[in-house]
Amino acid sequence: MERAIYRLVVSDSQGQFVTRDFESLDEIRSQYRQIGLDNCSTHKELRSLPMFRGLIGPLKEGAVIRYESPEVFEKMTQDWFRPMPIRSGRRE
Repeated sequence: MERAIYRLVVSDSQGQFVTRDFESLDEIRSQYRQIGLDNCSTHKELRSLPMFRGLIGPLKEGAVIRYESPEVFEKMTQDWFRPMPIRSGRRE
């Protein structure tokens, strides 16, 4: 069984993303209060993982399990839904 990597993504005072990877949830638990367990994820790997006050997650990111601050989540969501530029299909 592969060992999980837990990624924490928050924003600093300038709004830049700060990413840290951990091999266990202990360091995240030391910084954030656990408020429950994920029991409704569509990814079975995420079920029964902790949920923390002030963080969105757990989220599946390939082989990584990700937690992020609400500011990061909002920015990432805005980027995903930004309209794509319309390309002209005409060639001459």
